[in-house]
Amino acid sequence: METECKLAAQIEERLLLRNEILEQFFSRESTHLAEACQEMAERFLKGGRLLAFGRGCYSTDAQHVSVEFVHPVIVGKRALPALDLSLEFRSWVDAILRPEDIVMGFGPPQGDPEVLAVLERAHARKAMTFALPGPHGSYALKASTEDPFIHQELVEIFYHTLWETVHVFFEHRELGQDVGQAEFLYPFLGQKKQETGDIVAEVAASIEMKVQDDALLRTRLAKEQSEAIGNAAVAIHDRLARGGKLILFGNGGSATDANDWALDCVLPPAGYRVVPAISLSLEPANITALANDVGAEVIFLRQLIAQARPEDIAVGISTSGGSRNIVMALEEARKRELLTVGLLGYDGGEIVRRKLVDFPVIVRSDYIPRIQEIQASAYHVIREMLEVLDHA
Repeated sequence: METECKLAAQIEERLLLRNEILEQFFSRESTHLAEACQEMAERFLKGGRLLAFGRGCYSTDAQHVSVEFVHPVIVGKRALPALDLSLEFRSWVDAILRPEDIVMGFGPPQGDPEVLAVLERAHARKAMTFALPGPHGSYALKASTEDPFIHQELVEIFYHTLWETVHVFFEHRELGQDVGQAEFLYPFLGQKKQETGDIVAEVAASIEMKVQDDALLRTRLAKEQSEAIGNAAVAIHDRLARGGKLILFGNGGSATDANDWALDCVLPPAGYRVVPAISLSLEPANITALANDVGAEVIFLRQLIAQARPEDIAVGISTSGGSRNIVMALEEARKRELLTVGLLGYDGGEIVRRKLVDFPVIVRSDYIPRIQEIQASAYHVIREMLEVLDHA
């Protein structure tokens, strides 16, 4: 009991520490970020594309930002051209870059020399560049922490904010006064035409409000679910000690989180041990074959049948808690007596109502970007606790 209480206290402390770092960064950078979004909108309107890349776990940020722009979570928002070029980013950027493009490079807090070199080449060809992090670029992010997990969470909020804000500048520029679907995100715009400078200031204030909302959700998670997160970490640790592995899966942005968690395990930061993990979301040939030949609802189920062993841990990540392909995979995991964990949004959805997971971690929000940001904190903290338990 004493160990569990200490673990819960550590989890709460680590979650709350994130709030302090994140709020300080976005309070300082909100105006600069709003101005960068304005330039992004202008480039998209001229036919520019977002080209993103990173190495290792930072390639999952490129995956995530790409899906956010191509498949927006708000119904009615336009699909914007974005690509993840991580597989061979130097050659790809050299081959397809145009001057109107936006190039985004991701890396660890200390930066990645290979990523920065390609960003410099893109900048020389007149592209807008985001160094995340880096010393130079159209937007050069200075790392606010040396902790790789907190840094990555900050960057996720950063690019979610880019996506949300770019649409505001689009609609102001094209529609003059009608902000359309963005109105509920930015009610201050209303139906009255405003000067662009006024919008920059208002959007900067709204960015800070979003981060405050984020902090409230993370605080609620810390106060209400630290014990549950600790119990999940202990159960995962026990299965790993028996020779098990993590089997992770999710859709869209949650797919990139599954991929990131898996890479955090097999390609961990310095000082962390390797943990066996796979992501079923990182298998495009399997996913597209199953979706085409059988149906999208079985893309994780069939893979789980092939990969699972009784000592494994199945982790479903779903912002809704009701994605059919997640539900079916967790049903199968239950039949096979795997340990089951769910990172969920809203009220936990069907997964919680049907008790399909041994350990549900629920971010009680109905807005997908905020849910995903807090889920990233949750799984990073679980990863951290596996190291703590190794030395307990």
